[in-house]
Amino acid sequence: MPHSPTPQKKRRDRAKLWQDPDLAGIDILHAHYFTHSFSRHTHDGFAISIIEGGVGAFWYQGSVHASPAGYLGLLNPGEPHTGQVLSKAGWKYRALYVAPTVLQRVATEIADRSWSNCWFPEAIVYDPQLAQTMRTLHQLLSETSSRLERETVLLSVLAQVLTRQAQNAPHVKHLEQEHWAVKQVREYIEAHYASNISLQQLAQLVDLNPFHLAQVFCTTVGLPPHTYLNQVRVHQAKRLILAGEAIAQAAYLTGFFDQSHLTRRFKQILGCTPGQLLNH
Repeated sequence: MPHSPTPQKKRRDRAKLWQDPDLAGIDILHAHYFTHSFSRHTHDGFAISIIEGGVGAFWYQGSVHASPAGYLGLLNPGEPHTGQVLSKAGWKYRALYVAPTVLQRVATEIADRSWSNCWFPEAIVYDPQLAQTMRTLHQLLSETSSRLERETVLLSVLAQVLTRQAQNAPHVKHLEQEHWAVKQVREYIEAHYASNISLQQLAQLVDLNPFHLAQVFCTTVGLPPHTYLNQVRVHQAKRLILAGEAIAQAAYLTGFFDQSHLTRRFKQILGCTPGQLLNH
């Protein structure tokens, strides 16, 4: 007797929308839709998305735009639009909803003077480099990471979005080397590595704006501030573990959220886990 075909499991829409308490003015969405359709609506802020899989479409500014994998969506505040799935694979994307004041502040920091009225002329763009930085940011926002890391990577992504895709884009001011500022910031990080350091805090310490500080620090040191912080924390944790401190306690004492957070960064920097260090 022939077997009847196995019924396919119904695929359900999945979506997660959240805010990060350290990133004011930002909403974060990760969604995979199979059946959902958005009715016409607007956003108070900019909608910046990376399409990861499938194909969607949306009506925006009088035209229907296809939204395939690998492309970025850039929607301006107050513009009515829709959204629907076009492929059997669904429509999978990650999005940031950014308050206009946040993007204006980033533009001002880039130019190092007041800068406003940035907007995006194209709703769908193909920019693989920017798409990759968006994926990196979203992954970071979905896992345990330091405040300094989230702030620095978000600033970098928004700066790239503005300088690469915005109409009336700010021009990056020529940056001085500011070796004195970098030296002070390095010393501060080395003395306060266990604290929840913010980029704004470091910028105020040396009287630079956060974008300027992040740029000159990376140019001078070869690492962004958050990577330098992770490195300092890992080396301090290694010192504690080799002195007999429990791994979980070493993680706590060096500013990591938990042992798994330490383990991930430890392996990225030293090539082994804390447990493997002890077993050598």
